[in-house]
Amino acid sequence: MKIPHLLRSLGVLAVASCWMAPAAAADAFPQRPVTLMVPFAPGGSVDIAARLISDAWGKALGQSVIVENRAGASGNIGMAAVARAEPNGYTLAINTMSLAINPALFRTMPFDTVRDLRSVGTVGTSQHVLTVAPSLPVNNVKELLDYIRARPANELSFGSAGTGSTFHMAAELFKSVSGTQMLHVPYKGGGPAMVDTISGQVQMSFPVLSAAKPQVDGKKLKALGVTGTARSPLLPDVPTIAESGLPGYAFTTWFVISAPAGTPQAVVDTLNARLAQALQSPELSERMRREGFDPLVSTPAETDAMVKGEMTRWAGIVKDAGIEAN
Repeated sequence: MKIPHLLRSLGVLAVASCWMAPAAAADAFPQRPVTLMVPFAPGGSVDIAARLISDAWGKALGQSVIVENRAGASGNIGMAAVARAEPNGYTLAINTMSLAINPALFRTMPFDTVRDLRSVGTVGTSQHVLTVAPSLPVNNVKELLDYIRARPANELSFGSAGTGSTFHMAAELFKSVSGTQMLHVPYKGGGPAMVDTISGQVQMSFPVLSAAKPQVDGKKLKALGVTGTARSPLLPDVPTIAESGLPGYAFTTWFVISAPAGTPQAVVDTLNARLAQALQSPELSERMRREGFDPLVSTPAETDAMVKGEMTRWAGIVKDAGIEAN
């Protein structure tokens, strides 16, 4: 008589353990290194952001965060790989505004930003800088606009890191707010665009602040304005574009972490909490600011809402400008 009772007890325990296992697994996350996919080549702003946070985030998680680059198709190849990964929190992606821009830019996408991904949180923001060739006879944004308007449409050109890049979108917003026309010259990366701006092959470009600073300090580029709403401590003498002659202009690049859709909420919450812990540490905050990034902490829900809002915003700008991926 005692055996059936024992079996029933063991059965109850077995069922209870099945319910407890997922919770215990989530509590124990992570149990091995986490891969952080950078969907761009090494050396760009997204790659720099990933490598800045990986060590501190890994320490907060108690496991290594391994940065892996998988470039191509304006970030779509790497992001598609993460969207298809097992949704267990061990394969993540870091991206910038291409996450919101590409759905409007490409006729077909290998993944759906809203359906196939979910946000873990934000990393930070960064400004760009409107730079011009040293030979261009302008010293502020007002003079630049006068110079552009005195010439035929598209006589002046701007270089970018590629169609749909943040370099490109900063310039398209500049065109939209100012009502001017300039020729877009896409390059395979921000470095070549800056080189040709220095030489005068193109008249201007909008590099990220951290990349532009050495060229501005060395007088190889003239900085007419930073793109954000406030001056940057890295270039304190450079006004905002709004201050320098184009009121209403503001452009800031953001960086977010994404996980595959279906990643358990408990795992996402752990990743977010440890990311916030890392970003709020004085050491990482200072390192990021030295590189031109402003740390930004957000919840997964806040980050999802931001990405969706940015998708709507940039869809309008891309459509109005008639931009298509090359």
